[in-house]
Amino acid sequence: MPAELLARVPAARRDAVRLLVGHRATGGTGHHRFRELPRLLRPGDVLVVNTSPTLPAAVDARAAGEAVVVHFSTCHDDGRWVVEVRTPDGHGTTVRRPGGPAGAVLELAGGARLVLEEPLDPRGDRLWVARPSVADVVAHLARYGRPIRYAYTERDQPLTAYRTVFARPAADGLGSAEMPSAGRPFTAALVTELVCRGVQVAPILLHTGVASAEAHEPPYAERFEVPAGTAWQVNAARAAGGRVVAVGTTAVRALESAADPHGVVRPARGWTELVVTPERGVRVVDGLLTGLHEPEASHLLMLRAIGGDRLVARVYDQALRHGYRWHEFGDVNLLLP
Repeated sequence: MPAELLARVPAARRDAVRLLVGHRATGGTGHHRFRELPRLLRPGDVLVVNTSPTLPAAVDARAAGEAVVVHFSTCHDDGRWVVEVRTPDGHGTTVRRPGGPAGAVLELAGGARLVLEEPLDPRGDRLWVARPSVADVVAHLARYGRPIRYAYTERDQPLTAYRTVFARPAADGLGSAEMPSAGRPFTAALVTELVCRGVQVAPILLHTGVASAEAHEPPYAERFEVPAGTAWQVNAARAAGGRVVAVGTTAVRALESAADPHGVVRPARGWTELVVTPERGVRVVDGLLTGLHEPEASHLLMLRAIGGDRLVARVYDQALRHGYRWHEFGDVNLLLP
């Protein structure tokens, strides 16, 4: 992963990022600007988008007198949160630190407290299940938090830079720890053009957790919802010969979690632990619009399931050769059948 290809700041225009298209049937690739997307899709296609808003999920804290930063990830049904505790690096970002120990009390900015109770996974210590002293953590984040930022970015950005045009307040009041970034290049004008060309837009909801750049654990359980209207749109499009194109790996995870073995999507909500792999395959998704992922990222298993090994290898070779930019402010690729 060449460091010079990391996207350090957002593009001046969201739809000005580059779009690398790969076609599974032919193995061919094409280079475009994202604003050209409407002419690359067909009437009857359905774009499935994630409407989860990004939270200001990073909060300053102190642990036994040490300055730390807490990344709030996922809220469990019992009110506890999955969190990652990190050490400030002196340059505005953070680095990993040993997790825990169980029972540790963190003093959060604003006077709230957080008690680390147990590791999310007994085999690791990066993510912990913690109990906050405040009932409304999202309100506390809104007042004292900021967007999660990693060291490859140049400087802090406002929360608006980490929210997509599709973001809407969720009925459960929650949101994503990190932006569902595949939707970031869309603008209202571009969505309007897509709809005018006969491309449908269907919403799902999946609240993403933290995905530290230094660790590549498989995805863990996340909250999701596939509304009845979206299930109907997807099933109708497939019956009529249209293509279902997921905007982001989160949209794939939600749709595939709601699909039966025959690819029929049902309204669904709850928690999903689904990991899409080449062996499992996909049942309903035909195409994927996504960012560029690091070599060890588990997301690449999903890309291989949708595009096939040869096409994914060719797309990434082209991305490296032509200097495409990685991560949430970077360029995107579109895998089509």
